[in-house]
Amino acid sequence: MKPELFKYLIQCKELYDDEIFLSKFNSNPNNVDNLPISDIDVLNNINVLKNEVKNCYKCSLSASRTNTVFGYGDFNASLMIVGEAPGQQEDLSGNPFVGRAGMLLDKMLAAIKLDRKNVYISNIINYRPPDNRRPTEEEIKQYLPFISKHIEIINPKILVLLGSTAMNALIGKDVVISKMRGKWFEKKFGNCKTSVIITFHPAFLMRQPAQKKMAWVDLKMIRDKKTNLNI
Repeated sequence: MKPELFKYLIQCKELYDDEIFLSKFNSNPNNVDNLPISDIDVLNNINVLKNEVKNCYKCSLSASRTNTVFGYGDFNASLMIVGEAPGQQEDLSGNPFVGRAGMLLDKMLAAIKLDRKNVYISNIINYRPPDNRRPTEEEIKQYLPFISKHIEIINPKILVLLGSTAMNALIGKDVVISKMRGKWFEKKFGNCKTSVIITFHPAFLMRQPAQKKMAWVDLKMIRDKKTNLNI
Protein backbone atom coordinates (compact mmCIF):
# COMPACT_ATOMS: atom_id res chain seq x y z
CA MET A 1 0.00 0.00 0.00
CA LYS A 2 1.25 3.50 -0.85
CA PRO A 3 2.52 5.43 2.22
CA GLU A 4 0.10 8.31 1.63
CA LEU A 5 -2.83 5.87 1.53
CA PHE A 6 -1.71 4.20 4.74
CA LYS A 7 -1.58 7.66 6.38
CA TYR A 8 -5.03 8.34 4.93
CA LEU A 9 -6.52 5.26 6.56
CA ILE A 10 -4.93 6.09 9.90
CA GLN A 11 -6.48 9.55 9.70
CA CYS A 12 -9.86 8.03 8.89
CA LYS A 13 -9.62 5.72 11.87
CA GLU A 14 -8.95 8.72 14.12
CA LEU A 15 -11.83 10.78 12.71
CA TYR A 16 -14.52 8.14 12.40
CA ASP A 17 -16.01 5.73 14.86
CA ASP A 18 -15.50 2.02 14.14
CA GLU A 19 -18.92 1.51 12.57
CA ILE A 20 -18.47 4.22 9.96
CA PHE A 21 -14.83 3.33 9.38
CA LEU A 22 -15.61 -0.32 8.74
CA SER A 23 -18.57 0.36 6.47
CA LYS A 24 -16.69 3.03 4.52
CA PHE A 25 -13.44 1.17 3.90
CA ASN A 26 -13.42 -2.49 4.91
CA SER A 27 -16.43 -3.22 2.72
CA ASN A 28 -14.30 -2.24 -0.30
CA PRO A 29 -10.72 -3.25 0.56
CA ASN A 30 -9.76 -3.71 -3.09
CA ASN A 31 -10.54 -0.07 -3.84
CA VAL A 32 -8.23 1.47 -1.25
CA ASP A 33 -5.34 1.93 -3.69
CA ASN A 34 -7.70 3.64 -6.13
CA LEU A 35 -8.90 6.35 -3.75
CA PRO A 36 -8.91 9.76 -5.46
CA ILE A 37 -6.32 12.25 -4.30
CA SER A 38 -9.15 14.70 -3.60
CA ASP A 39 -10.36 12.44 -0.77
CA ILE A 40 -6.90 12.46 0.78
CA ASP A 41 -6.71 16.24 0.50
CA VAL A 42 -10.09 16.69 2.18
CA LEU A 43 -9.16 14.36 5.01
CA ASN A 44 -5.83 16.09 5.53
CA ASN A 45 -7.62 19.45 5.73
CA ILE A 46 -10.13 18.06 8.22
CA ASN A 47 -7.33 16.71 10.39
CA VAL A 48 -5.50 20.04 10.35
CA LEU A 49 -8.69 21.86 11.35
CA LYS A 50 -9.53 19.31 14.04
CA ASN A 51 -6.08 19.74 15.59
CA GLU A 52 -6.48 23.52 15.52
CA VAL A 53 -9.78 23.18 17.37
CA LYS A 54 -8.33 20.74 19.91
CA ASN A 55 -5.41 23.07 20.58
CA CYS A 56 -7.54 26.20 20.85
CA TYR A 57 -7.64 27.67 24.35
CA LYS A 58 -9.17 31.04 23.52
CA CYS A 59 -12.09 30.62 25.90
CA SER A 60 -12.97 28.85 29.11
CA LEU A 61 -15.04 26.21 27.31
CA SER A 62 -11.92 24.36 26.22
CA ALA A 63 -10.72 24.10 29.82
CA SER A 64 -13.87 22.33 31.04
CA ARG A 65 -14.22 19.89 28.14
CA THR A 66 -14.13 16.14 28.36
CA ASN A 67 -13.80 15.76 24.60
CA THR A 68 -13.63 17.94 21.53
CA VAL A 69 -16.92 17.47 19.68
CA PHE A 70 -15.75 18.09 16.14
CA GLY A 71 -17.88 16.34 13.54
CA TYR A 72 -19.51 13.08 12.53
CA GLY A 73 -20.49 11.43 9.27
CA ASP A 74 -19.33 11.17 5.70
CA PHE A 75 -16.77 13.83 4.79
CA ASN A 76 -17.90 13.42 1.16
CA ALA A 77 -21.52 14.12 2.09
CA SER A 78 -23.56 16.47 -0.08
CA LEU A 79 -25.63 17.51 2.94
CA MET A 80 -24.14 19.08 6.07
CA ILE A 81 -26.00 19.85 9.29
CA VAL A 82 -24.85 22.47 11.79
CA GLY A 83 -26.34 22.79 15.26
CA GLU A 84 -25.57 24.90 18.30
CA ALA A 85 -23.19 23.26 20.77
CA PRO A 86 -22.58 19.90 22.46
CA GLY A 87 -24.53 18.79 25.50
CA GLN A 88 -23.43 16.46 28.27
CA GLN A 89 -23.76 13.24 26.27
CA GLU A 90 -21.93 14.77 23.33
CA ASP A 91 -19.13 15.98 25.60
CA LEU A 92 -18.71 12.48 27.00
CA SER A 93 -18.79 10.69 23.65
CA GLY A 94 -16.97 13.24 21.49
CA ASN A 95 -19.70 13.04 18.82
CA PRO A 96 -22.44 15.59 18.04
CA PHE A 97 -26.14 14.87 18.55
CA VAL A 98 -26.00 11.63 20.52
CA GLY A 99 -28.40 12.61 23.33
CA ARG A 100 -32.18 13.00 23.23
CA ALA A 101 -31.99 15.73 20.60
CA GLY A 102 -29.81 13.44 18.53
CA MET A 103 -32.37 10.67 18.70
CA LEU A 104 -35.00 13.07 17.35
CA LEU A 105 -32.59 14.25 14.64
CA ASP A 106 -32.12 10.61 13.60
CA LYS A 107 -35.90 10.27 13.23
CA MET A 108 -36.07 13.49 11.23
CA LEU A 109 -33.37 12.24 8.87
CA ALA A 110 -35.01 8.83 8.55
CA ALA A 111 -38.26 10.53 7.51
CA ILE A 112 -36.51 11.72 4.34
CA LYS A 113 -34.52 8.50 3.89
CA LEU A 114 -31.23 9.73 5.32
CA ASP A 115 -29.15 8.80 8.35
CA ARG A 116 -26.12 10.21 10.09
CA LYS A 117 -23.76 7.95 8.13
CA ASN A 118 -24.51 9.65 4.82
CA VAL A 119 -24.64 13.25 6.02
CA TYR A 120 -22.07 15.30 7.92
CA ILE A 121 -22.92 16.84 11.31
CA SER A 122 -21.17 19.50 13.37
CA ASN A 123 -21.92 22.48 15.63
CA ILE A 124 -21.13 26.17 15.82
CA ILE A 125 -19.23 25.50 19.08
CA ASN A 126 -17.07 22.39 19.56
CA TYR A 127 -17.17 22.34 23.38
CA ARG A 128 -20.04 22.03 25.82
CA PRO A 129 -21.10 25.29 27.51
CA PRO A 130 -21.64 24.84 31.28
CA ASP A 131 -25.12 23.56 32.15
CA ASN A 132 -25.88 23.39 28.42
CA ARG A 133 -26.40 27.14 28.31
CA ARG A 134 -26.49 29.00 25.02
CA PRO A 135 -23.03 30.06 23.78
CA THR A 136 -22.19 33.69 24.36
CA GLU A 137 -21.60 36.09 21.47
CA GLU A 138 -17.90 36.18 22.34
CA GLU A 139 -17.66 32.37 22.26
CA ILE A 140 -19.45 32.24 18.91
CA LYS A 141 -17.13 34.91 17.53
CA GLN A 142 -14.06 32.96 18.65
CA TYR A 143 -15.17 29.68 17.07
CA LEU A 144 -16.85 31.10 13.95
CA PRO A 145 -13.69 30.82 11.80
CA PHE A 146 -13.51 27.10 12.63
CA ILE A 147 -17.06 26.24 11.55
CA SER A 148 -16.77 28.45 8.46
CA LYS A 149 -13.62 26.58 7.44
CA HIS A 150 -15.28 23.28 8.34
CA ILE A 151 -18.12 24.01 5.93
CA GLU A 152 -15.68 25.03 3.21
CA ILE A 153 -13.75 21.75 3.57
CA ILE A 154 -16.84 19.52 3.51
CA ASN A 155 -18.19 21.61 0.60
CA PRO A 156 -21.82 20.46 0.87
CA LYS A 157 -24.41 21.15 -1.78
CA ILE A 158 -27.01 21.58 0.97
CA LEU A 159 -26.37 23.17 4.38
CA VAL A 160 -29.02 22.74 7.07
CA LEU A 161 -28.82 25.11 10.05
CA LEU A 162 -30.59 23.89 13.18
CA GLY A 163 -31.91 26.62 15.43
CA SER A 164 -31.41 30.32 15.95
CA THR A 165 -27.84 30.12 17.29
CA ALA A 166 -26.52 28.49 14.12
CA MET A 167 -28.64 30.85 12.02
CA ASN A 168 -27.48 34.02 13.78
CA ALA A 169 -23.84 32.93 13.75
CA LEU A 170 -23.70 32.11 10.04
CA ILE A 171 -26.43 34.29 8.53
CA GLY A 172 -26.70 37.37 10.74
CA LYS A 173 -27.75 38.63 14.16
CA ASP A 174 -30.70 40.65 12.87
CA VAL A 175 -32.72 37.74 11.47
CA VAL A 176 -35.32 35.69 13.37
CA ILE A 177 -35.97 32.03 12.80
CA SER A 178 -39.74 32.42 12.49
CA LYS A 179 -39.20 34.48 9.32
CA MET A 180 -36.14 32.66 7.96
CA ARG A 181 -36.99 28.98 8.34
CA GLY A 182 -38.31 27.08 5.35
CA LYS A 183 -36.57 29.29 2.77
CA TRP A 184 -33.69 28.52 0.45
CA PHE A 185 -30.86 30.93 -0.18
CA GLU A 186 -27.32 30.70 -1.49
CA LYS A 187 -24.28 31.50 0.62
CA LYS A 188 -20.52 31.21 0.18
CA PHE A 189 -18.06 29.94 2.76
CA GLY A 190 -14.64 30.46 1.24
CA ASN A 191 -14.67 28.50 -2.01
CA CYS A 192 -17.84 26.65 -1.07
CA LYS A 193 -21.12 27.91 -2.50
CA THR A 194 -24.05 26.05 -0.99
CA SER A 195 -27.85 26.08 -0.73
CA VAL A 196 -28.81 26.93 2.86
CA ILE A 197 -32.05 26.20 4.71
CA ILE A 198 -32.88 26.89 8.35
CA THR A 199 -35.15 24.77 10.49
CA PHE A 200 -35.86 24.25 14.18
CA HIS A 201 -33.35 22.59 16.46
CA PRO A 202 -34.50 19.15 17.70
CA ALA A 203 -34.11 20.32 21.32
CA PHE A 204 -36.58 23.14 20.60
CA LEU A 205 -39.00 20.68 19.00
CA MET A 206 -38.93 18.56 22.15
CA ARG A 207 -39.99 21.62 24.13
CA GLN A 208 -42.47 22.81 21.51
CA PRO A 209 -43.84 19.67 19.81
CA ALA A 210 -46.54 21.68 18.02
CA GLN A 211 -43.77 23.07 15.80
CA LYS A 212 -42.92 19.61 14.45
CA LYS A 213 -45.44 20.13 11.65
CA MET A 214 -43.42 23.14 10.47
CA ALA A 215 -40.19 21.16 10.73
CA TRP A 216 -41.81 18.49 8.55
CA VAL A 217 -42.46 21.13 5.90
CA ASP A 218 -38.75 22.00 6.01
CA LEU A 219 -37.73 18.34 5.81
CA LYS A 220 -39.85 17.85 2.71
CA MET A 221 -38.15 20.87 1.16
CA ILE A 222 -34.77 19.28 1.89
CA ARG A 223 -35.96 15.99 0.41
CA ASP A 224 -37.15 17.73 -2.76
CA LYS A 225 -33.93 19.74 -3.04
CA LYS A 226 -31.91 16.53 -2.82
CA THR A 227 -33.97 15.11 -5.67
CA ASN A 228 -33.60 18.23 -7.79
CA LEU A 229 -29.83 18.26 -7.26
CA ASN A 230 -29.66 14.52 -7.92
CA ILE A 231 -27.92 13.72 -4.64
